[in-house]
Amino acid sequence: MPIGNKLYFASDFHLGVPDHASSREREDRIVRWLDFIKTDAAEIYLMGDIFDFWFEYASVVPKGFIRLQGKLAELADSSIKITFFKGNHDMWMFDYFKKELNIEIVSDELILERNGKKFYLHHGDGLGSGDRGYKFLKSFFRSRFCQWLFARIHPNLGVGIAKKWSIESRIVNNKKEVFKGEEQEWLVAYSKEILKYNYYDYLIFGHRHLPLDIQIDHKSRYINLGEWINYNSYAVFDGAKLQLTYWK
Repeated sequence: MPIGNKLYFASDFHLGVPDHASSREREDRIVRWLDFIKTDAAEIYLMGDIFDFWFEYASVVPKGFIRLQGKLAELADSSIKITFFKGNHDMWMFDYFKKELNIEIVSDELILERNGKKFYLHHGDGLGSGDRGYKFLKSFFRSRFCQWLFARIHPNLGVGIAKKWSIESRIVNNKKEVFKGEEQEWLVAYSKEILKYNYYDYLIFGHRHLPLDIQIDHKSRYINLGEWINYNSYAVFDGAKLQLTYWK
C-alpha cells in the first residue's frame, strides 16, 4: 500500500430514517466526511445498513440519497476502491452499484491482507450461536424466491411495507445501546471462536450500533464501527495501525 494511502471503514448510516429531514442532514454529514477522507483514502469499506431499506427492481431503485451516490461516483472515478457490504436492512442490493458506480458488493465476510495485517470483515448480523429466528428470516429474505416475490409488488407498496417494518428498528426508536461486558457481547464471542482456527489482526463489524475496540489477545482486536445517528464513528488503517475514531 503506497505511503500515505489509508483504508477507511464505516457502517450503519441507516439513511432514510427516522424522517426525511434528519436523514438528509445525516447524508450531508456523510458526504462531508467522504470529502475529508478522499485526499488520503486508498480504499473505503461501507459495511452494511448504509440504507435503512434498499431493493433494486429490474429498472427501479429507491428514490433519494443522490448526494451520497454522486460523491461515491466521484471517489470511484478518482480510482478509490469502494466496497459495499450487504446489511440486514439493505441485503437486497444486486448489480446497480457495480454497474453504475464500479462499487464491489459483498454478501457475507471478506478477508483482506494489507501491509502484513490480516482483516476479517462482516456486517455482523446472524453470526454466532442463537438467534435462530432471525437466521431463518435472513436465509428466506436472501432466497431468490423471496426476491422474485417482492419484485412482483409495485415499488410504492413495497417501499411502504419496508418503511412500516423500519418503525420497529432499534435505531429508529433511539434505543440506547450499552456495553454488555466482553463475555456477553456475541460478536466478541464469535471473534474468539474463529480465532481458534485462523489468525486475524483485526476483526471489524457493524450492526451492533456501539463503537467498541476490544483487545482479544496480545495481537488480535475486535472493532465495532458503531453508527452515524449518535456516534459518527469509523475506523482508519494507515498502513501500520488501525484506529477507531469519530467525525465531528
